[in-house]
Amino acid sequence: MSKYRFDHIDFIDAPVDVGFDCPLDLNCTYTRDQLLVALDFMKPATVREGVKWLPEHKLDVFFVTLNKSDKDYSPTTMYNDYSINERLFHWQSQSTTAERSSTGQRYIHHKEQGSRVLLFVREFKADRITGGAEAYTYLGTANYVKHEGEKPMNITWRLDAPIPAKYLKKTNKLVVG
Repeated sequence: MSKYRFDHIDFIDAPVDVGFDCPLDLNCTYTRDQLLVALDFMKPATVREGVKWLPEHKLDVFFVTLNKSDKDYSPTTMYNDYSINERLFHWQSQSTTAERSSTGQRYIHHKEQGSRVLLFVREFKADRITGGAEAYTYLGTANYVKHEGEKPMNITWRLDAPIPAKYLKKTNKLVVG
């Protein structure tokens, strides 16, 4: 039986260095409130956007919903987010983020400024079984590669750990089927 279980492992969780002791593990799934509290943000209900800057820990936290429906999102929040391959992820900033803004510059120069970018993704806004909010999978830390445009900025991030195969098909809109 243990041989069967070993042969069917589809991802391995691991700690992620975020600069302080944090219980979140790579490739594990968390609710938005769980992950925010684990990141030492004790007012998760106040977060309404898909991004949260935590200045005390120098963390940009991105909450990505891959498959958005018109009924749940306005035209200004229908961001085009997807994996390019197992390491590269295309992400659109908020529609008001300009390249020269402090936020745009923080994204571009996060490494030089000593901040980290954390990527959490979910397939749908609502869990199809329970009807509640779907949880997010932690894809880990990412580093700026390049961007195009502004308002929104189209940024390519390089993940420090590859996206496991079980999630890659869900995150990659270039895959057919």
